[in-house]
Amino acid sequence: MSDFGLLVVDKPVGPTSHQIVHIVRKGTGIRKVGHAGTLDPRASGVLVLCLGAATRLSEYLSASHKGYQAVVRFGEATSTFDSDGDVVSAGGVIPNLDSIQQALGGFRGRIAQTPPPFSAVKIQGKKAYQLARRGEPPVLAARPIEIHKLEIIGYDPPDLSLEVLCSAGTYIRTLAHDLGRALGSGAHLRALRRISSGQFRLEDAIPLSTLESAFADAPAATPSWRVYLRPATEALRSMPVIRLEPAEVERLRNGGAIPSQGSSHGMAQALDAEGELIAILEATPDGRSWHPHKVFIP
Repeated sequence: MSDFGLLVVDKPVGPTSHQIVHIVRKGTGIRKVGHAGTLDPRASGVLVLCLGAATRLSEYLSASHKGYQAVVRFGEATSTFDSDGDVVSAGGVIPNLDSIQQALGGFRGRIAQTPPPFSAVKIQGKKAYQLARRGEPPVLAARPIEIHKLEIIGYDPPDLSLEVLCSAGTYIRTLAHDLGRALGSGAHLRALRRISSGQFRLEDAIPLSTLESAFADAPAATPSWRVYLRPATEALRSMPVIRLEPAEVERLRNGGAIPSQGSSHGMAQALDAEGELIAILEATPDGRSWHPHKVFIP
């Protein structure tokens, strides 16, 4: 299971998340690679990639909270809510720091947020940005999000630097747009850097250039990029661990249940004697055994 794990990449501004996936597929020779939470081309920072069977863990990573450093520019609103779009309004009065501080309070905690028109949200099978590009403004429903932290890092008018910690599914572009609207000045997102994705932080991430240099050594017996491969178990840190005997591993391989040592509930990660992730287990309603929820061995 040597191709079973995670790569935490520091994505630069420019490439799409899918392009990073393609680079890693080509560099590692592993066909199954996916990301756990997309980053726009203009955004940089933490992008968690799942390799091999670990692609089946992306749902646990994608749902985790995200941390960002963002730069909001006041005075101009754009069609895409970021600097890629056309300016749709300009010349708004640049707000002072006190009014910004007051307005930020309305965006903390649980709020409803409407995705931007140029987004991948699907409407009757079509992505919102496809409709927007055709001049058909999509009608998007607001969805619940949670902003755990929203703090000012610095203010050099018209640019406001913020640190944001938020639930998955939050659009920082929309946050910038809505903040500008609340202050009556108009605003858009000028720059964005993801500094955390769940438990993974920027200091855990490998610069893409470093990873590409390691891919050049791929023909070696032990390619150097593998030193950056993190165990798949890191995607499941919040789950309790169950250590399996060889006979129990075989039982799971064949779809069988594992007796519980007590009254069990919820989910758990099952590891073999070497610490490799074998399966995700789910407790039966009576708590007396574990049934396989996802098995990662052939």
